[in-house]
Amino acid sequence: MTGEPARVRQMWHLLEPLHAVLHYAPEAFDEAAALGYDIEERWPGYFAWRVAPLGEVGAEEAVRTFHSFAPAMVERHVPGVWATAAPDAVLAARLRAVDRSYRALFGERVEGPEFAEAAALARRAAEAVTPGVIGGLGPANSGLPWPDVPHLVLWQAATVLREHRGDGHIAALAGAGLDPVESLVSFAAVGAAPAEVFASRGWSAEEWGAARRRLQERGLLAADGTATDAGRELRAKVELRTDEEAAAPWRALGEPGRERLAELLGEPWLEVIGSGLLPAENTLGIGKV
Repeated sequence: MTGEPARVRQMWHLLEPLHAVLHYAPEAFDEAAALGYDIEERWPGYFAWRVAPLGEVGAEEAVRTFHSFAPAMVERHVPGVWATAAPDAVLAARLRAVDRSYRALFGERVEGPEFAEAAALARRAAEAVTPGVIGGLGPANSGLPWPDVPHLVLWQAATVLREHRGDGHIAALAGAGLDPVESLVSFAAVGAAPAEVFASRGWSAEEWGAARRRLQERGLLAADGTATDAGRELRAKVELRTDEEAAAPWRALGEPGRERLAELLGEPWLEVIGSGLLPAENTLGIGKV
């Protein structure tokens, strides 16, 4: 892959780990516990952190937003998370979590000129995401006030941009005729991650098996569960459309700004990857697609 889609995907690969610290760092679990969430598993805090920009939404809207999760799994947590803490309290706590996590990872460099420059560039890109589109996590995050310090601006910009990309990915999957569980089955079939990794999304073995049969009937999966040529072609089109949907912020930033941001993100990216915080395999296919 070359050209603009390749550059857009590169920026996703660089920014995603900087966002994902929120979901794995011990400081984030501490903040979730302080709000009153059960941290024996990651999901109560995870759903609270991600859905809070939408406000006190109910299960139906959350199910639409968390496209790849089984509805029953989403409904176990939303709207129940609001009985523990209100969205405003969650949003304040997630910034505290990122502040503590970034300071633990990067030390005094969060106060330095490279973080400030990276934050300014990332914010310029993120400000091209239009606030106010109902149901989208990209616009919901872009409508939040910007933090006062660069390392939190960088994290928030990374979050706006990754959620904007996610909104476009959901649209691309729908355009390809893939329902939520078919989206995961087809992604596993092209080698994005082993099928067991996707068990975290809460689909039952029966639901997964039914989706496999539907995809086989469409000629997208072979009998062994791997993608056919048609299945690989369809997933490639989904990823390409996702890149196209995610491109506008990078066009707004311009190529020199994007290249400079990529350069600035290289060292923090390596440190996050090398920290061991993030799982080696993930449901997003980072490094595989």
